Amino acid sequence: MNGLPLVELSGDAYTQGWQHGRALREAIAANLRIYMTRFERELRIPPDEVWRRALRYAAVIAEQNQDYAAGMRGIAEGAGVDLAAIAALNVRYELFYQFFREYERGTGKPDGCTAFALLPSETDNGHLLVGENWDWIQGVRGAILRTIAPDGLRTLAFTEAGIFGGKIGLNAAGLALLINGLSSTGDDWASLRRPFHVRCYEILQARSLTEAQAVITSEERAGSANFLLAQVPDRVVNIEAAPAALAISGCTNGCLVHANHFTDPAALGIVERQIERYPHSYWRQERLRSLLASRPQSLAQVQAALRDHEQFPYSVCFHIDPADPPDEYYETVASVIMDVTAGVLYATDGPPCEHAYVRYELEVAR
Repeated sequence: MNGLPLVELSGDAYTQGWQHGRALREAIAANLRIYMTRFERELRIPPDEVWRRALRYAAVIAEQNQDYAAGMRGIAEGAGVDLAAIAALNVRYELFYQFFREYERGTGKPDGCTAFALLPSETDNGHLLVGENWDWIQGVRGAILRTIAPDGLRTLAFTEAGIFGGKIGLNAAGLALLINGLSSTGDDWASLRRPFHVRCYEILQARSLTEAQAVITSEERAGSANFLLAQVPDRVVNIEAAPAALAISGCTNGCLVHANHFTDPAALGIVERQIERYPHSYWRQERLRSLLASRPQSLAQVQAALRDHEQFPYSVCFHIDPADPPDEYYETVASVIMDVTAGVLYATDGPPCEHAYVRYELEVAR
């Protein structure tokens, strides 16, 4: 099958991690090269310091979520790399911004993306439809993980090779997760609170929207991020999460769109870091909202919207700015659309204008 590799995982967390590491070992090695290059070249952080801080986070994760810690160990052994390297991938969100805060070097860009949710009343087949373009570093390797846990819960999710669980996906309880990177001057990744990717994993293990929300809201965060949650038949909640403040919203006229900025930072008492040369987060959010305004929306219409090039290269379908140096190339690495009602995920391996959407099903065909 063309597109992102599909990896089947089962068993306990360690076994799932080992299967992940074994199946994706080449992609994991490629991701490690990319991130270590960025840490060393852009932030001037030597590998030994990266490993030291990653292991410090790993020790904290072992206290916060033993399954996640076991999954990281499994990936390391399956891929044949040191645990410190896999820990660095799993907390790369935290490490990158911690270093940026301390050394004040580099662009410090958060994971970019433009996410949406459409209630069943707004789709042509009456299904809950959600998705996003995930914009990040060119060349980062991803995969689709189809997992069955020991308790029987199935999940289907996109992840970066080497990162346990998933960051964009759905589960058999009809719950779906989308994410957007956010940034504020109050972010303090060195506080060692529950890391971003651990929260994503815990959300996709939740059985209810209430349980998923609690993963984000029940404790303060180390840094900022946006979580768009949905559950069948027709519930959607968006949570803009700063370290000590939250903004919770829902759909307007059956639709919700979110990109990489806080809707009203002043109301939360926070200050956003100015990390974009151009305000393309605002462009992307408003453009996708306008493209989804006509109702009802079909899957084909949503795919076309995610391929949109207005304000190119800083468009909904995000592309490399040739004026940037090669080690700062960003683009839409994957485009994901989920029919939550049907338990189906469609994804591209690269910008959706250049790559076809491939269909992945939560339930294994028999």
